[in-house]
Amino acid sequence: MRPVALPQPGADPFTERTPRVVAARKLTRRAERDKAGRFLAEGANAVGAALAHERLSPGTVHELFVTTRAWETSSELVRLARELDVAVSVITDRAASGLSETVTPQGIVAVCDLLDRSIEGLLDVGTSLVVVLVDVSDPGNAGTVIRVADAAGADAVVLAGDSVDPHNGKCVRAAAGSLFHVPITRVRDVDTALAACSAAGLRTLAAHGYAEAQLDSIDLTVPSAWVFGNEAHGLPGDVLDRVDTAVKIPIYGQAESLNLATAAAVCVYASAMAAKRV
Repeated sequence: MRPVALPQPGADPFTERTPRVVAARKLTRRAERDKAGRFLAEGANAVGAALAHERLSPGTVHELFVTTRAWETSSELVRLARELDVAVSVITDRAASGLSETVTPQGIVAVCDLLDRSIEGLLDVGTSLVVVLVDVSDPGNAGTVIRVADAAGADAVVLAGDSVDPHNGKCVRAAAGSLFHVPITRVRDVDTALAACSAAGLRTLAAHGYAEAQLDSIDLTVPSAWVFGNEAHGLPGDVLDRVDTAVKIPIYGQAESLNLATAAAVCVYASAMAAKRV
């Protein structure tokens, strides 16, 4: 298949001063994302997932910015964007750096609608596995957990309390496209999030290093919502009092504990695999 030809031969690429690039750069800030209802998906994985989502939900990807180098290396994504009638704009490397939050930008960025949904109606009696993040502050951790939830077939990820914005650039990259696969919701009030899980018939399980119940001793075939807390402080006492069961992962070696993303992977996959065996 021949590479996609660059548009308008001889035309100068957009620079960091081009108004559309300036407007897109503002989306690196949370307040601007919330105001515009849009975010940036950077890199081939995220852009590929964004365009696949666009095919299912037309109008959710508004523009694709791409450097000349990325045009060549990601020509299939450019071709797909054109097929879907997504505007494709060539930008300079400096403009790409302004749209990126990484040291070495990949040179391909999509402007997309925010993906989070209202929790009302998101969880129902058919829901079997949900991940709830409470006050999780590191976007890399949040993105990795979203990726884990997607891989394990979870029905939704709930970011509750003071959790990081899932549309943060680092979170989007860590999710590696999964942000477009698994339903995401943000709920400021933690009790509202837990109540929605309970109303959907989910048992709420809190990952807690000092719990009495161990992961290998509980029935994981029951539809469940796994609840994980802040990286440094864990879950607050009122949340531990609110959930159905607190569970700890057994430590067989000398490590003091597991980090958030690893603990989430162990717990969520344990539930997913138990459900598959039923």
